Amino acid sequence: MQTLSYSDVKAAVERVADHVRPVAIAPAEPVYPRDLRSDGEAGGPGGTDAPGAPEAPEALGAPGYELFLALEFLQHTGSFKARGARNFLQAHREAGTLSEAGVTIASGGNAGLACAWAAGQQGVRATVFLPETAPKVKVERLRGYGADVRLVGSEYAEALAACEAFAAESGALASHAYDHPLIAAGAGTLLEETHRRIPGLDTVVVSVGGGGLFAGVATAAREHGIRTVAVEPENCRALDAALAAGAPVDVTVESVAADSLGARRVSAAALHAAAQDDVRTLLVPDAEIVRVRRALWADHRLVVEHAAATALAGLTAGGYRPGPGEKVCVVLCGANTDPTDLV
Repeated sequence: MQTLSYSDVKAAVERVADHVRPVAIAPAEPVYPRDLRSDGEAGGPGGTDAPGAPEAPEALGAPGYELFLALEFLQHTGSFKARGARNFLQAHREAGTLSEAGVTIASGGNAGLACAWAAGQQGVRATVFLPETAPKVKVERLRGYGADVRLVGSEYAEALAACEAFAAESGALASHAYDHPLIAAGAGTLLEETHRRIPGLDTVVVSVGGGGLFAGVATAAREHGIRTVAVEPENCRALDAALAAGAPVDVTVESVAADSLGARRVSAAALHAAAQDDVRTLLVPDAEIVRVRRALWADHRLVVEHAAATALAGLTAGGYRPGPGEKVCVVLCGANTDPTDLV
């Protein structure tokens, strides 16, 4: 297993400084589990139909807590992935391991966009492999970042195989969406910024797919005595399955958030992080993820991916209930989504 340490995150902070956008932090009204609302209505007191409207703490019989939202969807390319991509390429440049063939990745999602962006920033060629079925809008956006886009096969596995063959033949540096210590350490820089912005932060809540964001954030959070809550959709539960098996295992993927959180296997670094005492893991249903995503739009005019809504659903579904006065930050990790279903 390639290990991940806090020193890796600190080194990443230096590499990404002045190249990624500092995370924006917004205070928000605390949210509470819907099943605790006094009148039993989905909208809260008085039967209001405002989605996600929080019940007052006194109605719950408990003091409130402080909630903050980390608006990481404002990052370059629309997700936290830009951090890991920048760190990955800069580290290889410093080590002299970037070839003239550039970098390659098989991804039509956030990781591919981030890789293409970071390569463009460094003047490095990026070759991105996608299945022929990839949406045209994704292909065009990748090309807009200057990537050489190659469409191969009808499934992701075929595109991945072509990417691996290309890396072996050309000498291009093969990147990964999440399972690499440099990628995870880059993601961990988000926690370093958040910790500085929110004095006394107690808990950070993140969604989990393959585990790059979670592993990086949890590694940095542990250094500062901050609890990490890792949230997965019920049917994209690679981390939950790995914890049960004691090792990363393949899982079936079927969730509204699968486009971002649909990794079939979690990284070993994420499993290691999840086994620590300062980490909580939980599952949330798709229905709550959809409801929370709509509530973020209705209540705050925030358009986010289902992956970002998954993290907040960890609070609204009741999986994690903050204590009195606890300072909690929920990471809204990306916004590469079709907003037409929100209006």
